[in-house]
Amino acid sequence: MVEWRISEGLTGYETALAQMEARAEAIAAGEAGEMIWLLEHPPLYTAGTSARREDLVDPDRFPVHQTRRGGQYTYHGPGQRVAYAMLDLNRRGRDVRKFVADMEAWVIAALAEFNVTGEIRDGRVGVWVVRDDKPLTPAGGKPEDKIAAIGLRVRKWVSFHGLAINVDPDLSHFDGIVPCGIRDHGVTSLVDLGLPVSMADVDVALRRGFGQVFGG
Repeated sequence: MVEWRISEGLTGYETALAQMEARAEAIAAGEAGEMIWLLEHPPLYTAGTSARREDLVDPDRFPVHQTRRGGQYTYHGPGQRVAYAMLDLNRRGRDVRKFVADMEAWVIAALAEFNVTGEIRDGRVGVWVVRDDKPLTPAGGKPEDKIAAIGLRVRKWVSFHGLAINVDPDLSHFDGIVPCGIRDHGVTSLVDLGLPVSMADVDVALRRGFGQVFGG
């Protein structure tokens, strides 16, 4: 059984990272079970292993944390549900590509609970929504905004880090970075899409979606 942990308030990034890595090590050693940890961070930026310095637009705005997860710069802050996934790929199949696809499918399943269609785009990490309520792009297409980020690391075939869904964060906080190195698209949230969704609602959706994709 997967343990589900929900932390109230704001959890410091370094504190979360230390606890997450300790749990992943314990899982790899056979001393602990899998865990999904749901939390919120204070406003901060994280730099993944592919982060480019020029994508940190405002380095003095919020603390910047270097991290060994994959990906580039991301923002975390209040109103964003972070789900750290410490899962044992030894028993779930040693296929990192499939695991990433399953994480994307998990987000999409959770968003579907609110009748939001999340989509994946080649060359653009994360989960995206098409904005029918915005003007067409200069090329004549519908604009697409990012609603969820995914950044993972696997060590000893145990995953850690995870995903972040924008529920109701201050979207202006994303202005200090080029999110995931993608310049031509915006960011959105469930509330920005006009949905009066609470964090508790998202937690229920995440749990249901996890069961659909990972089977518990």
